[in-house]
Amino acid sequence: MDDLRQLAGQLIMVRLFGTELDEDTAAFLKNNRVRGACLFRQNMTDAAQLTRLTAGLRDVMGPQALIALDQEGGAVVRSTWVPAPPSAMALGAANDPELAREVGAAVARAVRSLGFNWNFAPVLDLNNNPHNPVIAERSFGADPDTATRIALAWMAGSELEGVACCVKHFPGHGDTHVDSHRALPTVDKPLAELERFEFAPFRMAAQGTRGGHPAPAMMTAHIVYPALDADYPATMSRTILSGILREQWNYQGVVITDGMDMHAIAHRYGVGQAAVRALVAGADMVMAIGSRENQEETVAAIAAAIESGELPLAEVEARLARLDKLAAAYPAGGTARPAAGIAAAGVTAAASCEVMTDAAPGAAPGPDEAPIYSTDDADRALMARAWQRGLSSRGAVRRPAPGARIRLVARQDVVSDGVSEAGVPAAAIAASLAQLFEVELVTFADPAGFDWRALPQDGRFTILASTSRRRYDPALRASWHPDLHLALWNPYQALDFDAPALMTYGFAAPALAAVNAWLAGEIEASGQCPVPGF
Repeated sequence: MDDLRQLAGQLIMVRLFGTELDEDTAAFLKNNRVRGACLFRQNMTDAAQLTRLTAGLRDVMGPQALIALDQEGGAVVRSTWVPAPPSAMALGAANDPELAREVGAAVARAVRSLGFNWNFAPVLDLNNNPHNPVIAERSFGADPDTATRIALAWMAGSELEGVACCVKHFPGHGDTHVDSHRALPTVDKPLAELERFEFAPFRMAAQGTRGGHPAPAMMTAHIVYPALDADYPATMSRTILSGILREQWNYQGVVITDGMDMHAIAHRYGVGQAAVRALVAGADMVMAIGSRENQEETVAAIAAAIESGELPLAEVEARLARLDKLAAAYPAGGTARPAAGIAAAGVTAAASCEVMTDAAPGAAPGPDEAPIYSTDDADRALMARAWQRGLSSRGAVRRPAPGARIRLVARQDVVSDGVSEAGVPAAAIAASLAQLFEVELVTFADPAGFDWRALPQDGRFTILASTSRRRYDPALRASWHPDLHLALWNPYQALDFDAPALMTYGFAAPALAAVNAWLAGEIEASGQCPVPGF
């Protein structure tokens, strides 16, 4: 049974529960031959600590280690001290594939220097649902062709720097009004509409269209698509993973599930049997990122499924071969040339994407050298420029006069929702605007309890800064009247009020700097919001 557990262990990715690799965790990884780890914000304090942790994981898991994180950009980043990348929708608003390629490469340089070889990005979900609670600005837009062109350029930049991408969430999470971290969403559309819209980016990524090569990995969605499979979500559907992705589209890359601890799965099916079902359906690796007990249960369930023949050994070997190929193409530790992943996959760097012909990756470290991230200042400048390029406006926006007296209204604090990082505090926005204006700050804990009519009518220019993803309740929309609405996270919030709006698609420091540059008249808001309604 130990041999079967070691086969099972190679098919799971786990999370860690601290900032150091303790002996118990190291033993669990080694004894079960676990080769995948996904790190989150709770595992990170600074570059030195994180580099030490990923090095320890490589030592325990070996040269086939797959060390991953979600460094999408915008609000979904894990390493927060590296240059802050714009969100996907900010790049969609800029609509410049070359800029997207440069940003993708810069993201990869940062995470590769920290010991990662797999990034769960870019998002290929097409967001056409203004009430989507979890995707929104994480999407490159709503038009399949445009969004995919920008996303695949981002992917090509990442891969030229030696970091594998994982497009997500197949077959599409954009048109949902439920967060699968909390419940099981359904996308009840006919097949023809799914083919035209949701499927389009993933089909292009799977088949390597637009002059590029196929995405090296794809993440599944915990969503039911009744037109395809009325019984199981995509993560556990053989009709979807094997029938459509493998057989119809002939996708040969790695398929990994979204987190199997999410309520859409764990609370309905049980983590062990859900993992088995996902592997039987066609997944190559399951994200067993719950508790250690859940991880143990997952290994045991997969081992039992191999022993019983429910998961045939030949299929296990095919899954391991795909994972081996991914790890060999994008080795952890930065010992390969930046373009080695693409070359190992049988695709030359020049042919990897239609926007790659002028790419010139930096010099690679030698075989015994640790990666050195030496382009920090240049990449920070790039990210600042990218945030500026995405800045968008709605309505007749106007700037306060230089040095004007303004009133800033904002939520006091925004905590993390478990997917995104914590939003920017109101005091930080006030400090940023105070570089240009005299600022009076008015905060609220809950917008439902805030009375806009109580604000003094004293002639101050009133700015509302929206710093959460949640849309405003209809009861508030008719009574709040800002002179300027700064939608600093979810751009759909700009539709909630009849007020001129500036949209940044994120709240990182360079996004606030872009707002200041616009307020100072140094730049224009030239981005075009890439979703309907704007």
